[in-house]
Amino acid sequence: MQLYLARQAILGRKQNLVAYELLFRDGPENSFPNIDPHVATSKLINRTHFNKGLSHISGGKRALINFSEVSLLKRLPLLLPKDEIIIEILEDVTPSDAVYQACVEMYRQGYVFALDDFVYRSEWRRFLQLVKVVKFDLMHTPLNTIGPIVNALRKKTKIKLLAEKVETQEVYQQAMAMGFHFFQGYFFTKPEMKTVHENETNQHLLVLILQEAIAKDLNHKRIQNLLEQDSALVYRLLCFVNSGGFPLKTRISSVKQAMAYLGDIQLRRLLSLFATAVLASEKTVELTKMCVVRAKYCEAVCSKVAPGQKESGFLTGMFSLLDAVLESPMEQVLERLPMSDDIEQVLLDTDDKLQTPIAMALRSIRHIEQGHWHFTELEAKKMNVSSEFLHRCYQDAVSWAENYQNV
Repeated sequence: MQLYLARQAILGRKQNLVAYELLFRDGPENSFPNIDPHVATSKLINRTHFNKGLSHISGGKRALINFSEVSLLKRLPLLLPKDEIIIEILEDVTPSDAVYQACVEMYRQGYVFALDDFVYRSEWRRFLQLVKVVKFDLMHTPLNTIGPIVNALRKKTKIKLLAEKVETQEVYQQAMAMGFHFFQGYFFTKPEMKTVHENETNQHLLVLILQEAIAKDLNHKRIQNLLEQDSALVYRLLCFVNSGGFPLKTRISSVKQAMAYLGDIQLRRLLSLFATAVLASEKTVELTKMCVVRAKYCEAVCSKVAPGQKESGFLTGMFSLLDAVLESPMEQVLERLPMSDDIEQVLLDTDDKLQTPIAMALRSIRHIEQGHWHFTELEAKKMNVSSEFLHRCYQDAVSWAENYQNV
């Protein structure tokens, strides 16, 4: 039975990454409630912590993991390190004496608890003394309906409030004003339009570098001149090349040497990575990381289903969030950065009608990111690959992105 696994970022009030929620199912059909969630949680533990460790997928941050009533009663969280997880009590758990006693035992051993999809009932009152995080699903309990309970929790407890399924900047700002501490959703991937950019000069240089990265033929002299205008980019390039990931005989000490050593394919990839990362420096680091994960994932999928398009797949994944990075509609982004036709068509395919390998690869990772396993399965069938293959590509891409981030 294959475990499907993805992660969603949880951000603080400054859009800094504070944790991940791990989303998992043991098959595409398991998006329906007739599968025992205890089995899925057990498999998650077995195939993450007992394999490469939770930090392999959570990047060293705390992982929020859903635990069913059976899992709590069996004290399943005790198998995991207390400083790596937050025990998320599902909304359908019965707040019985037995469940309360199990939670008290784990609380006394140092485990942290969160209440998922919280709707206040008196039966949960005693649990609040054990809980550090309360999650509100804003799709089921909109902000305009939960003001009194939010105010009560803020005034009478030290509990942190987490707004889940925050999809727009407007909702994010409203939740901020109400005093929420943490936020989960895709609001940070949506463009927040601004008329003035403080880093306009630096941004112009980076846009020029991206234009060179996507050009049909690389102009090495021009790329060198552009890079050498920014000492931070030169530093990143040399650190990356000398980081130990390449079999160097002697240390590389100049931009020209680095470019010659990397070759055109690696150079294109590195330019897109660096430029996107720096352009997103005023946004959350998680946005940059999502770009990198998508790039590596789309490359891996295209290597299997359309080998001749793997480089375009990498660039498509990397640029799929450029509208959020540059805070402009994608149409305007593409006016400044004319892509090849195959990439541009995918980036403008807002109705998800395009059935090319790159388009299907990008759609599939969007479904994985949101835990939409059924739709992931549909894209897998279209590409004539297994869901297992797609999820393996995703987890490999996450690992690759974490390693890149460390470098």
